[in-house]
Amino acid sequence: MSEQTVAIPPMPDTPPPSPSPQRRGRVPFLVGFGTGIVTSGAVALVLFLTIGDSRPTAASVTAGSPSANATPSAVATTEEVAEAPEEVFNSNPVAEDFTVTLKTTSKQCFGSAGCNITVEPKVSYAGLLPLDPGKEYSITYEVHGSEDGSIIQTMELSDQTSLSYRPTVLSTSTSKAKLTAKVTDVEERG
Repeated sequence: MSEQTVAIPPMPDTPPPSPSPQRRGRVPFLVGFGTGIVTSGAVALVLFLTIGDSRPTAASVTAGSPSANATPSAVATTEEVAEAPEEVFNSNPVAEDFTVTLKTTSKQCFGSAGCNITVEPKVSYAGLLPLDPGKEYSITYEVHGSEDGSIIQTMELSDQTSLSYRPTVLSTSTSKAKLTAKVTDVEERG
């Protein structure tokens, strides 16, 4: 076999010129920054034009579709009606959905003989779903702390906020007696 020798070209005496350090960092940065701004602007413009007005126009309604002859206001009204969610009400409220507190409206005490007290109920509803405003509810509650034992009363709730009741008049054995109330039953009326 014969040996082949390959000639290596001589090295230049001076190194190749290099770009200045200042241009090496700035130019690619400025090109990338400018490209990013232009791209972001183009994307924003496309999104704005695409999303800007999603309602159908007369030109975008195809012939033969149900709304082809409808006016734009009729189309908008139909869309609004379709978007309105149906209200759901508590169809079976229970006693645990309500709490009742007592407000003392008058109190007459007789030393160690006790007091005559008039109280009115203040009811709160804590159910997950709202009550049907078109229905009336009969709410029975029990008052504790009277000298004569528990007193059962009923109040009527309508329109979710209108409460009708009779004040409860009771006697206590001391002026420090604590009066409490608890809802025991709820019935739907009407």
